Amino acid sequence: MKMSSPAALCVFVLLASLLAAARAEDPYRFYTWNVTFGDIYPLGVKQQGILINGQFPGPQIDAVTNDNIIINVFNNLPAPFLLSWQGIQQRRSSWQDGVYGTNCPIPPGGNFTYNMQFKDQIGSYYYFPSLAFHKAAGGYGGIRVLSRPRIPVPFNPPAGDFTILAGDWFKLNHTDLKGILDSGNDLPFPDGLLINGHGSNGNRFTVDQGKTYRFRVSNVGISTSVNIRIQGHSLLLVEVEGSHTMQNTYSSLDIHLGQSYSFLVKADQPPQDYTIVVSTRFTNPVLTNTAMLHYSNSNGVPAALPPPPGPTVEIDWSLNQARSIRWNLTASGPRPNPQGSYHYGQVNTTRTMRLANSRVTINGKLRYAVNSVSFIPTDTPLKVADFYNIQGVFTPGSMPDASSGGPAYLQTAVMASNMRDYVEVVFENAEGSVQSWHIDGYAFWVVGMDGGQWTPASRQNYNLRDAIARYTLQVYPGAWTAIYMPLDNVGMWNVRSESWGRQYLGQQFYLRVYSPANSWRDENPIPKNALLCGRASGRRTRPL
Repeated sequence: MKMSSPAALCVFVLLASLLAAARAEDPYRFYTWNVTFGDIYPLGVKQQGILINGQFPGPQIDAVTNDNIIINVFNNLPAPFLLSWQGIQQRRSSWQDGVYGTNCPIPPGGNFTYNMQFKDQIGSYYYFPSLAFHKAAGGYGGIRVLSRPRIPVPFNPPAGDFTILAGDWFKLNHTDLKGILDSGNDLPFPDGLLINGHGSNGNRFTVDQGKTYRFRVSNVGISTSVNIRIQGHSLLLVEVEGSHTMQNTYSSLDIHLGQSYSFLVKADQPPQDYTIVVSTRFTNPVLTNTAMLHYSNSNGVPAALPPPPGPTVEIDWSLNQARSIRWNLTASGPRPNPQGSYHYGQVNTTRTMRLANSRVTINGKLRYAVNSVSFIPTDTPLKVADFYNIQGVFTPGSMPDASSGGPAYLQTAVMASNMRDYVEVVFENAEGSVQSWHIDGYAFWVVGMDGGQWTPASRQNYNLRDAIARYTLQVYPGAWTAIYMPLDNVGMWNVRSESWGRQYLGQQFYLRVYSPANSWRDENPIPKNALLCGRASGRRTRPL
């Protein structure tokens, strides 16, 4: 091909570069979801459940690192609706996070298209409805993000990959549960446990003798921790919330609210049917649900072994197990380099936040608080108000870094922070129940946990070498848990209790990670299809 001028050569090079970039673009996966109410009978009682494309639980998302996920959600409920994505970091785009502090709800009869990239992530996650008390009605489903084909995984490919969505369940409809909370009372004790939307013996997982299978287990409940175990089989832990772990073997695993674990099970027993047991932790009574691990050549013969017993109220047992879970420093993460190549323990923190949860009474009603602040929503999502500089919606810095010990009060709490700060966050739990916390937009290193009061001297026992990186943490009764977290993702991010009654009654706040550059390098622009509501109604998402 003959070029007639340098200008023509430049045009040719530019076009070739654009074509190469187009060919290299990460794949797209498209979904259309219809959200409806439907009759479900998970505990033998008719209830109004949230279905996605007629399914409960909803469809699983199967993806690969860096895939672009486009989900057009049609809301056919008679109420506003939002979906959030537990553990998906939404890099540079809290616009897609799907909680009320960042997004206007999808109105009844309306739709919204989520446009997400699973940027530099692998592992096990799930989605759930975040508005009102919809999470107690279903609407959840699994997310599985596989490594790219050329990225080594620290175990052989399993013969199968199973998802277990386990959690507590109530026979009361979600509207009744919400009404109990609105009246100033706490939730009742759950009525049972579900495994993938079913009661006892409602699920069967078929395996071939001699082969190894992967199980991804998420606690999608709203009030209790669970323990999982399999009759006659060991659980080889390989991944926790996007991080490959040291491959320790466990007889059972505690999975707290909002958490996801991934383990391998080898079908190395005689060809029989074995019981998978999920039971509540730290409760009296103990709730139990079972499923079946079915050997394909068993002819339905049940194993003669006794059902595996599980821990019940032992805190030290759970604490020691949590401490044993370590990061696999030699395994590749989403990219072809060791997970431990970022030396998190050698970076000086720039700020310490101490977050104390509490049960309080305000205006004669039950509330829950963080550092004596009980969160109340506003008429305009915080991220939307921030973008349009709408005054009077929230005040950065209204969430204090530590508890003052004063009386609790209502506030639209927003903690101010700066891009590229490296923070230490200490979660302190003086109450008598296990707490579970999640931070949207981030993974963080759990560097320490122990009983008693945290002090600066507690840092001497931090794990600064191979602490696990994850997105949900537990804090044991009368104890603390500390994390390190680089604030490298600009946006408005929800920090919340995963006990959904506590979250609904104020035990949450938003972390505003700010960059003065106001650059697309740090944060994506507001989506053209962003829904606008409240004081932002009638505005434009982009200039004409």
